[in-house]
Amino acid sequence: MKVGQRIKKLRQVRGMSQRELAKAVNLPNSTLSMIERDAVSPSISNLHKILTGLEMPLSHFFTHDFNQGEKVVYHADELQDIGSGGLQYLLVGADKQDRQLTFLIETYPPHSGTGDEWMTHEGHEAGTVLEGEITILQNDQEYHLKAGDSYYLNTQLPHQFINRGANACRLVSAVAPASF
Repeated sequence: MKVGQRIKKLRQVRGMSQRELAKAVNLPNSTLSMIERDAVSPSISNLHKILTGLEMPLSHFFTHDFNQGEKVVYHADELQDIGSGGLQYLLVGADKQDRQLTFLIETYPPHSGTGDEWMTHEGHEAGTVLEGEITILQNDQEYHLKAGDSYYLNTQLPHQFINRGANACRLVSAVAPASF
């Protein structure tokens, strides 16, 4: 694949329009268009600008396999369950080597929780309860959430999740940086 084609493919993978990229890297749109069509070869300076705008190092640009599509959609049966003790934690993007966050679909059966041990891990976590209710314990506080309620935690502080209800609780959560 030629340099211009590689730039165009990477831009498309990043979800950027040609105009957005040209503006972000301070190049005329016509110049970027000619480069992507391989009508002209980019100078090293322009190639560096473009790759900076696409957040890709020059060395990786020439070794990356653009024909191998990056997985975008994960069907329900493809999610990896990393839960234990009756809890279901379905991890989205488990195969991503460079995951920047942990995104989970969590299910807590009735009268279950994360256990007697307090959890701590790097980063922050946010989530929304989809069904049922959950209690979050942190800093000698109890927070009761029901469907539609959301939370945001500093996960470096000890915390627990408990479903005290008679129905299962389902929630979605995201942890950054990815910690499991």
